[in-house]
Amino acid sequence: MWQGAPVERGVVVVGASLAGLRAVETLRTEGFDGPVTLVGAEDHLPYDRPPLSKKVLAGEWEPDRIALRRDGGLDALALDARLGVRAVRLDPAERTVQLSDGDALAYDALVIATGSEVRRLPGQPELDGLHMLRTLDDSLALRAALTTGSPRVVVVGAGFIGSEVASTAHGLGCAVTVVEALPVPLVRALGTEMGAACAALHRDNGVAVRLGVGVEGFDGRDRVEGVRLTDGTVVAADVVVVGVGVAPATGWLEGSGLELRDGVVCDASLAAGPPGVYAAGDVCRWPNELFGEEMRVEHWTNAAEQGAHAARAILAVAAGERPAPYAPVPFFWSDQYGLKLQFLGRAGPDDEVRVVHGTADGCGDGGSPGEPAGERGFVALYGRAGRLRGVLGLARPKLVMGYLKLLAAGITWDDALAHAAAAS
Repeated sequence: MWQGAPVERGVVVVGASLAGLRAVETLRTEGFDGPVTLVGAEDHLPYDRPPLSKKVLAGEWEPDRIALRRDGGLDALALDARLGVRAVRLDPAERTVQLSDGDALAYDALVIATGSEVRRLPGQPELDGLHMLRTLDDSLALRAALTTGSPRVVVVGAGFIGSEVASTAHGLGCAVTVVEALPVPLVRALGTEMGAACAALHRDNGVAVRLGVGVEGFDGRDRVEGVRLTDGTVVAADVVVVGVGVAPATGWLEGSGLELRDGVVCDASLAAGPPGVYAAGDVCRWPNELFGEEMRVEHWTNAAEQGAHAARAILAVAAGERPAPYAPVPFFWSDQYGLKLQFLGRAGPDDEVRVVHGTADGCGDGGSPGEPAGERGFVALYGRAGRLRGVLGLARPKLVMGYLKLLAAGITWDDALAHAAAAS
């Protein structure tokens, strides 16, 4: 860093994402008045990604609604915005970032916030009607496909993005089939019982679900006509959405000397090793001291908080101070079929899972016909080694968020069950 020396190069933030923007905003609000450069691969100004599979895809919101800054955009941040250009190489020894347009940016401190990229199926062809969803342009193209006629839609992947796309397409009147290679969807994130409850959410809303079967290939010469499955069946389709997860965007960092292992490996303060280099958002892998494990989190809240934390770590080091560790309670949510699913904490495959409010049976409709929306859903607790590790809720937002401080305090499993009993 530049402790005791004038700021000559300033801060470079690679990734005009939520994490990148929050890093820039925090630098300015915390009093940094030196040069700041923001590099973004897309031509668009920073925007919010969660609505891409929901409100924007449904046509309820237009692109200007998801801009992360309005009323002058980035002008108030007094930065050099390099949009529509990619970072292609990092040289930590020289403290430079090489860009795809040939420019090289020198830095005193660097925040890597390049996010993640969508995974493709092996041998996935380029066909009209075959879509992936990561960017605003992807969402608008898929929206046009879903609202032309009454297409038959196949969603490959029953993760959160795939499930949200299925829900939105169903709401637009499409006949939807979800195909998932795992026998239970979301088993790694939520466990077997709760993953099965999420599958039921699709079925209860009239969406077909094919579990435990993979994709062999696609029918159609120029335009997709069907999805061939590994069990020998073919699902007819006019539109196919491949949503089989994402991978951290670290390709441009190969050869930089940074440790890359499903993300940029950082310490507890988000420092990536070389002087002045930090990471934030989907691309960052760090040890979360609150949970005692290394993690990489791909959700909105983490990106926002981690971008701000990386900026504060830069300023702390510049002031000769020790940066604080980043140790939050992870939190994500998903909107499906008019219901909100939320998760606090960190689930593991061996966790004890106990439904403490409502019931997960028939969670698709949440209860009997005519039951008020506020009465629907459930809350489940995840426990391990005598401690509360996570909380999952469907359509019970207030109850779920009531566990946030308890998780942060490291509440025991027995005390968490007692809390749930008192709240019932």
